[in-house]
Amino acid sequence: MTRHTLSVLVENKPGVLTRVAALFARRGFNIHSLAVGPTEHQDVSRITVVVDVEDLPLEQVTKQLNKLVNVIKVVELDAEASVQRELLLIKLRVEGAARSQVLELVNLFRAKVVDVTPDALTIEATGDSSKVNAFLKVLEPYGVRELVQSGLVAVGRGGRSITDRSSRTG
Repeated sequence: MTRHTLSVLVENKPGVLTRVAALFARRGFNIHSLAVGPTEHQDVSRITVVVDVEDLPLEQVTKQLNKLVNVIKVVELDAEASVQRELLLIKLRVEGAARSQVLELVNLFRAKVVDVTPDALTIEATGDSSKVNAFLKVLEPYGVRELVQSGLVAVGRGGRSITDRSSRTG
């Protein structure tokens, strides 16, 4: 199995996400990460889905996605040809000397502290999956109180846009 990132442009209507996710479920594919949000066009949303699947079944799913009424366009985003980021918010139990050690790690990973209390720090980090996971690993010994990690979001490199009106079908 290999990991694939799909950018799926869909009409911004109720139930579309459910139909897209159900298509993967029917094929028995586990969705590794899923992020949905608006685009620069009010009537269009982008679903970024990361799945572990072989190439041939992925091609079949892509064709089936394109057949869904509310799907506008499906593009596989290669890691080298796209900018891919995740967001991590992590709350740590840190007091005394440990606090300065954590702050050094925050600076090293170019993260930022977004909330401070006497016994805890909440930290925000963004980056590619490997950076976010490495940051999480070095922070775990300090006592994770709470953790939330977004799904991957990605956009192709360069000047072209998959949401250009001229490239839309339907």
